[in-house]
Amino acid sequence: MSEGAAYATGLPAVIRGEEAFLAARRERRVQALLGLVVLIACLATAGWVSEVHPATLWAGLPRIGEYFARILPDLRWDALLANAETEGSLAFWMYRLPEWAWLILETANMAALATLMGSVFALVFAFPAARNVAPSGLVYHATRRFLEALRTVPEIVYALIFVWAFGIGPLAGILAIALHSAGANGKLFAEAIENADLRPWEAVRAAGGSWAMGCRYAILPQVLPNILSYVLLRFEVNIRSASVIGFVGAGGVGEELYKVISFNYYEEISAIVLLIILTVSCVDLLSERLRHAAIGRLEAAR
Repeated sequence: MSEGAAYATGLPAVIRGEEAFLAARRERRVQALLGLVVLIACLATAGWVSEVHPATLWAGLPRIGEYFARILPDLRWDALLANAETEGSLAFWMYRLPEWAWLILETANMAALATLMGSVFALVFAFPAARNVAPSGLVYHATRRFLEALRTVPEIVYALIFVWAFGIGPLAGILAIALHSAGANGKLFAEAIENADLRPWEAVRAAGGSWAMGCRYAILPQVLPNILSYVLLRFEVNIRSASVIGFVGAGGVGEELYKVISFNYYEEISAIVLLIILTVSCVDLLSERLRHAAIGRLEAAR
């Protein structure tokens, strides 16, 4: 066959291939357009059911700005560093700093203890909740559903229950955050275990090791860096949660924040919020350093 004949024979195939490509692209575009229309319709329906109206949002925006303007402190440059009895000074704005600092320390302790309790509980249930090492399908599904139930209930609902049971105080907050952390970390731990290499597991089991020994010596060393990272990340999240559940009497700085909001002590609101933001930022930075340092040491040991 001559070169011209070969070219003429291959040309229709190229044209058909290009037409098929263009047809597939048109089909994808139509599907994307239909998906966008469905998404917009779902969002509009959700907004209508939830009574989220653009006019209401537009009318409320100036009030948000007005509220933030009220909580800003009235600081003056000429009195900025004066004593606590001088209006316009930082000391006057933070006149209850020792009391607030103690409450923030209590909040951090609540978050730390709750994170520790919840993570230990999550680690125990993570292995039967991992599909690759679960003793049976029944145990796997039952444990998964149990962890789902724990993390589905918000911390503030748990806090309301425990406040009713144990009374107002940090204990209710610690238990509430611990239960929710157990459900959340249990899922993350189980997914990390499912991504582990099973060859060490098979070796331990083939050598006569029990299921618990396989989890301890074959799987845990592999996933320990990820677990530590998730624990520290959860501690950061729990600092914020501990600041909120105080609104229902579960201890910490959130209880004080609820009081000043209820009585419209505007400048105290901004002072407490600023202290919470600074605390969370410091905890985030410290946790990030600890996480990288610990993961680096564990990886080097492996």
